[in-house]
Amino acid sequence: MKRLAYEGLLKWKSKQNRKPLLIKGARQVGKTWLMKEFGKNEYESVAYINFEKATQLANLFVVDFDIPRILRSVQLITGIIPKPGETLIIFDEIQSVKRGLLSLKYFYEDAPEYHIIAAGSLLGLSIHKDDSFPVGKVDFLELYPLSYEEFIVALGKNSLLDALHRRDWELTKAFKSNYIELLKQYYYIGGMPEVVKSFIQNNDYNEVREIQNSILESYNNDFSKHSPIEIVPRIKMIWNSIPSQLAKENRKFIYGAVKSGGRAKEFEVAIMWLEDAGLIHKISRVSNASLPLDGFVDIGAFKLFMVDIGLLGAKSGLDAKTIIEGNTIFGQYKGALTEQYVLQQLKCSTGIETYYWSAEQGIAEIDFLIQTGGKVIPIEVKAEENLKAKSLKSFRDKFHPELSIRTSMSDFRKEETLTNLPLYGISLINSLTAPQGQF
Repeated sequence: MKRLAYEGLLKWKSKQNRKPLLIKGARQVGKTWLMKEFGKNEYESVAYINFEKATQLANLFVVDFDIPRILRSVQLITGIIPKPGETLIIFDEIQSVKRGLLSLKYFYEDAPEYHIIAAGSLLGLSIHKDDSFPVGKVDFLELYPLSYEEFIVALGKNSLLDALHRRDWELTKAFKSNYIELLKQYYYIGGMPEVVKSFIQNNDYNEVREIQNSILESYNNDFSKHSPIEIVPRIKMIWNSIPSQLAKENRKFIYGAVKSGGRAKEFEVAIMWLEDAGLIHKISRVSNASLPLDGFVDIGAFKLFMVDIGLLGAKSGLDAKTIIEGNTIFGQYKGALTEQYVLQQLKCSTGIETYYWSAEQGIAEIDFLIQTGGKVIPIEVKAEENLKAKSLKSFRDKFHPELSIRTSMSDFRKEETLTNLPLYGISLINSLTAPQGQF
């Protein structure tokens, strides 16, 4: 599979002031595969250690951080002599070994010539609870499930992606049905690498759902295994409520929908745990569309989305026929899946912090707001070809943005300050902020 994050790894390798790299991301989004593939392609040798399995190295960093001693241990367990610039050292599940994260500080300060990538299934949790985290001594890369673009490439439909990247809108319009068919498949399959690989090999939607349910079960096991026992029930309640919360016409998260009489104080730690584990995206409301958006966050209003659209469908009990065949996908749950899809692509493609806006009286709402290129850009999401956007008009009349985006099943069209991007082309949003004439 081709991953967009690979380009990020290449940039990291070529940096003059390169630091050890930490790859963050939820369990099973492909961190281990990406690190090994990068090492295999870009280095003469790879010294890979999984600290969950290499129990004999449990105390590797306890005695001291003597780099020559640590490197000798790496050689003993991997059989690889680490060479500066020629060997990629991979510390997988680094959070499971004591002082593992702190060791990266000393590699950066005492041996920056060695190339080190570290990752872990629940790395975000470890970073927040580790008082000795090496702040400023590591680089970061966030890995998400496969985006729609990566999904297209994995299925061998590169020519369709090329047409999108060339902005050949006449050609994409001619093959619109192909893009929509792939989009519906992506809605069901999602971007978890194991699920996508299974579908490519066996073309079996039932097997897809079995693997998705297995991943969901592994997440449930993590709740009990890795979180304080007193918040486990609350984590599960939040996690299980997400599909129904998104199914509401107003997708703002309501604590009372989790538990009768539920309050923020009771559940905010559970939400933070799910965020740190990479399992949810929390999108906050802003009360104003001025720069910087972070200065106008309403901490009491937010939406929660899952890490992957395929897992959302599995957790919601949506079957393949509902999504793949006909237009029934755009029924009661149309908004939930479509917003989940767009948010997931924004995360994968831009990495830009995302918000939403709603009027104080609740008479208008913009699904997403992003801040990029010195602009605040509203993004209105439509599941079908409907181009009526009363909320977007209200927002534009109030804040007069330089650029507004409406994404729907309609074809590409560009007006003076409003652009309609097809849902299957939402990853091109970065191009809209490029200098005039590049889109």
